[in-house]
Amino acid sequence: MTRPRMVYRPPRARQRLLLPGGGSAEGVCVGVEGPIGVGKTTLARLLAESLEATAVLEVVEENPFLHHFYRDIRAYAFQTQLFFFLSRYRQQDAIRRVREEGHSVVSDYIFAKDRLFARLNLDAEELDLYTRLYELIAPMTVQPALVIYLTAQLQTLTDRIAHRDRPFERAIEPAYLSRLCDGYERFFDAYDDTALLRVDTDEVDIFTESDLKEILRYVDEAAVS
Repeated sequence: MTRPRMVYRPPRARQRLLLPGGGSAEGVCVGVEGPIGVGKTTLARLLAESLEATAVLEVVEENPFLHHFYRDIRAYAFQTQLFFFLSRYRQQDAIRRVREEGHSVVSDYIFAKDRLFARLNLDAEELDLYTRLYELIAPMTVQPALVIYLTAQLQTLTDRIAHRDRPFERAIEPAYLSRLCDGYERFFDAYDDTALLRVDTDEVDIFTESDLKEILRYVDEAAVS
């Protein structure tokens, strides 16, 4: 059975998106998501250029715990999670300022996905503490109009990770990557906070003008929903 190249799921209701504090949101806010190596940052940059939007890219290589994490997930899960949580929260200030000025933003992650990694990697006590922090911070974050969820076969992800050859990613085990993909599937199967566009990157070439334009059409549709 052939998998669809793109699947668009509209928001639950047509509404004008609001910023934390109640201000109206102009422009458009788009979040790109998916497992490691799927092409989130690449697509976010391409979309930001096409939309003349601000690109907000996740802090990854600056995380001092990450290279330890992939070698010993259980020992370094909480430190790694907390660093990402705080850096993602700090970036919300930049996103909020840009949105308040009426400009568009494209980010290569969404804040809500922070929970995905927490549930995957933290033990029960760590997850309880993390959940308390998340519930305090999440209401202050900026909601995107559209989330673009990128998918790929496990072998595709493995090949792309190997090709970019980040030193700290060399220790990623295929079993962990598989669990992460399963976690993303469960997360976005249940996700209904905003419009969602699922893109199969084994079939869609974001460097092809026609494919990128098709994605941009969905961005335009979500912006007016």
